[in-house]
Amino acid sequence: MTERELKRSVLSVTAFASFLTPFMGSSVNLALPSIGEEFGANAVTLNWIVSSYMLATSIFLLPAGRLGDMLGRKKVFTIGISIFTATMVLLTFTPNISWLIIVRVIQGLGSAMIFGTNLAILTDVFPPGERGKAMGINATAVYIGLSSGPFLGGMLTRYLGWRSIFAFLIPLGIVSIILINRKMKGEWAGVKGERFDWAGAILSGSSLAAIMFGFSRLPSALGWIITAAGLMLLPLFLLREKKADHPLFDISLIFKNRVFAFSNLAAFIHYAATSAIGFFLSLFLQYIRGLGPRDAGLILMSWPITMALISPVAGKLSDKHNPGILASIGMGLTSIGLILFCFITAVTPLIFIILTLLLMGIGFALFSSPNSNAIMSSVDKKQLGNASGMIGTMRNVGQTMSMGIAMMLLALFLGQEKIVPSNHDQFLAGMKTGFSIFSVLCIAGIFASLARNDGLKK
Repeated sequence: MTERELKRSVLSVTAFASFLTPFMGSSVNLALPSIGEEFGANAVTLNWIVSSYMLATSIFLLPAGRLGDMLGRKKVFTIGISIFTATMVLLTFTPNISWLIIVRVIQGLGSAMIFGTNLAILTDVFPPGERGKAMGINATAVYIGLSSGPFLGGMLTRYLGWRSIFAFLIPLGIVSIILINRKMKGEWAGVKGERFDWAGAILSGSSLAAIMFGFSRLPSALGWIITAAGLMLLPLFLLREKKADHPLFDISLIFKNRVFAFSNLAAFIHYAATSAIGFFLSLFLQYIRGLGPRDAGLILMSWPITMALISPVAGKLSDKHNPGILASIGMGLTSIGLILFCFITAVTPLIFIILTLLLMGIGFALFSSPNSNAIMSSVDKKQLGNASGMIGTMRNVGQTMSMGIAMMLLALFLGQEKIVPSNHDQFLAGMKTGFSIFSVLCIAGIFASLARNDGLKK
């Protein structure tokens, strides 16, 4: 196989796999009301269907990236796709809400193994001058999944029921496994022979789990206690990693690599400020505006479709221009979109919502690929698993924090009640409060994004 054929094969396989998880996530968002109706679940419980998956993914991303460095990134990537596909079978036959949430946790493990290695594989195969374009194409696959998920998920939910979403993805997962075995020739591992840091993995996982779970329970006293316990474990994890011969995560990347540190901070803030938008708007369009899953999905498609169209261009631009500046511009556009959503009401024209989503799609695309390119290009090849795992961790922790904020606001404004006409005003107040918080976060993220630019080569 020639170098050109290898690049094409790796890009096609990683892109196809990257399509699956966002498609599933965006489809499930549209199916939440139907799931809630079947199982009699309230809004907070429905949120856990999303949050449990993201929490599990966050916990396992760093260990998955490290295992990829040690055992081979292709091997870990393949196992991840296999787990992801197997859980689709289990979810198709979900008997109750508890089963659904537990299997979503296992699915999060598979997702971590996919996203903890895919960017590392791309960085291994593509040189700096081509890397941004490859990541842009990979991001396009992600956003095609996001854009097609609401529409197809809405159609499947309406005509075949919400379980058909998971059944639909089973053959796609099988195709992914076949493509890996036939097309992705070779293996990549940066530190074969080193020991896995089990203590570091337990500490990092426990810390993340406590912070995320505790945050979801705020403002209760128990929530504050669990969150504080998770925060206290973080310095223990960093101390452990500093002393370990073969650490789970090389902490020098945080303290000595300006680009890596601030780019990851910007990613965390950006995802924390945006990831609950789809959740809020899905509920808003269906409960407040009375739209069906299909029509709500068509409106929500405008955001990821824009990201899919702009991402290849943004990735290519990041190969030629300062990716930090591009990412900062993107975060600025996202901030404007969030501010506009703060003024949404029950009678806001749907065209306003669509145009705001288009603006945010442009901003998200300008941020995502250039920011990832900056991170992956700032580390040595032996640290690619760490870098890929950290990107995924920041994304998923940010997403979990975003959903945690949404969950906390729903609990504060609605309590344990289902969304019904009598409490629509309370739901709207909670949603607008969320958009206000996210706006402030995103504006702060612009400064974090700009702070790394001194370490970037133009």
